Amino acid sequence: MPMRDTLTSLRYRYWPDHLLGEILSKRWTETAIPVILLLIVGFAFSRSIDNFLSPASLADTARQAGEIGFIALGLALVVIVGGIDLSVGSIFALTDFCALYLLDVAGWPVPAVVVATLLCGALLGAVNGILVGYLRLRAFITTLITLIIYRSAYDLLIQRYSNAIASAFPDIPSWDFIGGGSIFGIPTVALAYIVIAVFGHIFMTRLRPGWHITAIGGSRRSAYNSGIPVRRTIALCYVASGVLTSIGALFFASRLGTVGGDIGVGLEVIVLTATVLGGITLGGGKGSVAKSAVGVLIVLLITNGLTTMNARGGVNRMALAGILLVAAMVDIRWQKNRTRIISKVYVAPTYHALPPPPPTEIGQGGPFEQNDKLRHVESIGLGRIEAPEDVILDRHDNLYAGSRHGDIMRFLAPDYQKMEVFAHIGGQPLGMAFDREDNLYACIGGMGLYRIKPDGTVEKATDETNRSLRSVNDDSRLRLADDLDITDDGLIFFSEATVRYEMDEWPIDGLEARGNGRIISYDTKTGTTRTELRGLKFPNGICVASDGQSILFAETFGCSIKRYWFAGPKKGAVEVVMDNLPGYPDNINLASDGNYWLALVGMRSPSLDLAWKMPGFRRRMAKRVPVDEWLFPNINTGCVVKFNEQGRIVESFWDLHGENHPMITSMREHRGYLYLGGILNNRIGRYKLDNADPTFVQYDKRWGKLS
Repeated sequence: MPMRDTLTSLRYRYWPDHLLGEILSKRWTETAIPVILLLIVGFAFSRSIDNFLSPASLADTARQAGEIGFIALGLALVVIVGGIDLSVGSIFALTDFCALYLLDVAGWPVPAVVVATLLCGALLGAVNGILVGYLRLRAFITTLITLIIYRSAYDLLIQRYSNAIASAFPDIPSWDFIGGGSIFGIPTVALAYIVIAVFGHIFMTRLRPGWHITAIGGSRRSAYNSGIPVRRTIALCYVASGVLTSIGALFFASRLGTVGGDIGVGLEVIVLTATVLGGITLGGGKGSVAKSAVGVLIVLLITNGLTTMNARGGVNRMALAGILLVAAMVDIRWQKNRTRIISKVYVAPTYHALPPPPPTEIGQGGPFEQNDKLRHVESIGLGRIEAPEDVILDRHDNLYAGSRHGDIMRFLAPDYQKMEVFAHIGGQPLGMAFDREDNLYACIGGMGLYRIKPDGTVEKATDETNRSLRSVNDDSRLRLADDLDITDDGLIFFSEATVRYEMDEWPIDGLEARGNGRIISYDTKTGTTRTELRGLKFPNGICVASDGQSILFAETFGCSIKRYWFAGPKKGAVEVVMDNLPGYPDNINLASDGNYWLALVGMRSPSLDLAWKMPGFRRRMAKRVPVDEWLFPNINTGCVVKFNEQGRIVESFWDLHGENHPMITSMREHRGYLYLGGILNNRIGRYKLDNADPTFVQYDKRWGKLS
């Protein structure tokens, strides 16, 4: 490589915007920034106010955080589901009154007071839930009206009963313990909040109803079309908000025992500010319990700091309102322009030079010369299956293929006319492979590696690997596992095309041409997962070589095939098998004659080859041109080639005009036929091979025929 090209490559390989982009990426902006803001606020007030972070001050803050935290949790649920609740302050006041009236005036026992107060909160929340969830009224105006109604009811009630409540001072140890007690020095309210917050985290991240809430907030219509009970879920979120608000009111009532006229006034501003500052998006669909807790702490530090500095109540409310306004503006503008902003700094093209591709035109000769062998290939499942990226056959000749609807479809031998759902996974299946026990392993885009038993039972094998110590972002999650193969002793090697982008963003990885991919191994015996190779340019196809000690893998945007030794004297070594393909390599599989099949998903174009040498041009394109007008790899025409261990092309198969199989991502030889898959196709192809072994079954050949 010339010196200028070397310097250009180094410049763009270590361009600082790459790291800045990772810092601005979704995970960092939504988690790290609120925590950093909390630390800044705490440090600023601790430097200005003596004993601001003393144990006594922190204990008092913990009590307040617990009371307000319950309300913030409820509001977070409502905001995540796509709504808003402005009536939480009035609900807080009414449930505070309910608890004190029943205890001081009606003389109810403490357990009955607690239950009745929770029911009161649930009832008040249910009114909002029915109006917003079932009657589909606007959440903002609806809860603004209920705020007025609930506040008016509270004002009428305290006019009549405030003296009776104020004159009663029941000495009930259990009631006093609720508001002022502590366990091991930790306030009771703080412990209760921690327990409920932990449950809330599990509920939102591990249980199906929590996923439904997030899905509804993300897209209400899509959630409805997916069969989620949208109206009921929204209504129940408002009920839960009312219950959580009443819990906060119970602790407040037991601590202060007052029903003053200013109870709950401005509370909706406080918790809404906490919600936004914590990083919960006002548009719905994004948020967590941890973010809600961080937001509450930020708001309490601000209000307590201002109070300690003798700021009046009006100043506090004005400050919070101003912070809320700024936070809401940032939240709305960020969500609207996030993709554009991140694309300017996160998309970091690097220098990528490829030699001129070998010729493919008719009449020019060469191993890649175009032909029309696939013109009349037989179609299976035409119009009945979508996006069969990979195809595979079992030892009973049944044909399997993935679908973009999240299913693995099975076509029954011998005529493949009958199609059935073999397994529903939920994500798009990409690469597939059978093990000795006829378990089908599949790489699922965005989900990881899954195992499907012969009876169709679906199990997760792994969805993470060891984290790279040099990565700013946590890259342990599997974003785009795409192909795999299994060794004789049960070691699975699979490729992950990119650690920076999701499945639907794969063209952006091509724009970067950066080594974002990796090869990962999963041991079926121990259940451990580890990264074998990093820094690969969109690794894709994987095939265990005939020596049993190495794998062949494709680098799609490197237009090359490489070999990696995982065992033997060359363990850990990588060598190039083919380094200048005319197209983008995809899946690799064994052939009956000891050679290998390779799918070229698309063909190279002079414009993109030139643009890959111009990272500055691609950077400007990412900044100034809409995504749908970027230069992308051409995947409109593909072919299948056969190559040997030395990387020499033995034969090629084309559909010259792209009429039957315009794009091919996979092929599988089985009993004298070649089966073809394509992620943009609506069919599976079957081509009769000349001079092929009619008894060849890939896994029988590798492991010996099994009964």
